[in-house]
Amino acid sequence: MAKRQKRTVGSILEIDLENGHYGYAQIINDDIMFYDMYANSKVSDIKILEDKRPLFFLGVYDDVVTKGRWEIVGKLPIKDEHKIVPNKFIQDSLNPKNFELYNPNTGEISPSKREEVEGLECAAVWEAEHVEDRLRDYYNGKPNVWVEQLAIK
Repeated sequence: MAKRQKRTVGSILEIDLENGHYGYAQIINDDIMFYDMYANSKVSDIKILEDKRPLFFLGVYDDVVTKGRWEIVGKLPIKDEHKIVPNKFIQDSLNPKNFELYNPNTGEISPSKREEVEGLECAAVWEAEHVEDRLRDYYNGKPNVWVEQLAIK
């Protein structure tokens, strides 16, 4: 059984991507930053992550961390350039021409144009398995069903 853990800012999470592969992420605030790292074994020194770029920032359900699905393997200072999480978009499902810009750092939501939200993540909270699928697909060069579902329509 996975151990209970506390979700704390700066914590490094180890994500089992199956078949002996691991991904790593850092808790920034309400969002988690996923590193561009696909390891062939568990990393023994998390300082190696300091040189890795972020792949994406996502909101993930708290229980993924608190129930230990992704194990906390240490803590690192958050780099200044990662302290401000990128904005996300919200698309009105009833009127898909309407967009809003969501600032995950302040919680502010403001009206926006499609051009202003192109290339941003959709404001959503992800399940662990969907993030794991997304990471595996990314490293296998495959499109991801969850990313496509959340893409601008």
